[in-house]
Amino acid sequence: MLIIRCPYCGERPELEFAYGGQAHIARPLQPSDQNDEDWNVYLNLRANPKGWHSERWRHIHGCARFFNAVRDTRTDHFLATYKMGEPAPEVPST
Repeated sequence: MLIIRCPYCGERPELEFAYGGQAHIARPLQPSDQNDEDWNVYLNLRANPKGWHSERWRHIHGCARFFNAVRDTRTDHFLATYKMGEPAPEVPST
């Protein structure tokens, strides 16, 4: 079983968490100025790298808070977890 470190509660089993998608997606500053293609890109197109990836997670069976994590998609190894609003850590080259 995978152990994930919640930055608020500490280490817990993966069953307590839910994946929340790619982290650090910038919302449009002027939503009303977006055309259909811009909305499609914002809502649907996400990176799917092989290697290190910044993700959002939610501790659903704990504090219920969202947090960010950097995870290697090849091995499921977590490099770091950090609170929302904090900068992402430096990622090693793959």
